[in-house]
Amino acid sequence: MQELSIIVAIGKNNEIGKDNNLLWRLSDDLKRFKQITTGHTIVMGRKTFESLPKGALPNRRNIVLTKQDINIEGVEIVHSKEALFSIIAPDEKVFIIGGASIYELFLNDADTMHLTKVNASFDADVYFPNFAEIDWELITKEEFSANEKNEYDYTYLYLKRK
Repeated sequence: MQELSIIVAIGKNNEIGKDNNLLWRLSDDLKRFKQITTGHTIVMGRKTFESLPKGALPNRRNIVLTKQDINIEGVEIVHSKEALFSIIAPDEKVFIIGGASIYELFLNDADTMHLTKVNASFDADVYFPNFAEIDWELITKEEFSANEKNEYDYTYLYLKRK
């Protein structure tokens, strides 16, 4: 069975974006995202894909889940959760990278979660769905302070479903 992970950064109120953009600049967290997902499969919605500055992320299998009938060079398109699972190999490591409706669709299927909690509140129009932290076991917790490359304090949590 493939490993399904959610990877997300959220503000204090589960904020994840506004106007199809990120709300903060955390250089070290973006580096962690790249390090964790490189060489694996990433799944996102169409709007999340459109928010990527350079299109498909290199050295990853990029899959977009959308209802729209579109073609994107270098990206596989699926139209349902079932269609996604039908093209994923049993030993494939899959990361759900957003947006909100995609996170909600896969939240109950995820085995692990790479969760960055940004220690600030933001004006947002997109939020990560509420989830019961009691259903997750904390494996790793690291705290980071704001600096010249990271504008907010943040905490990185690695969680595994109980």
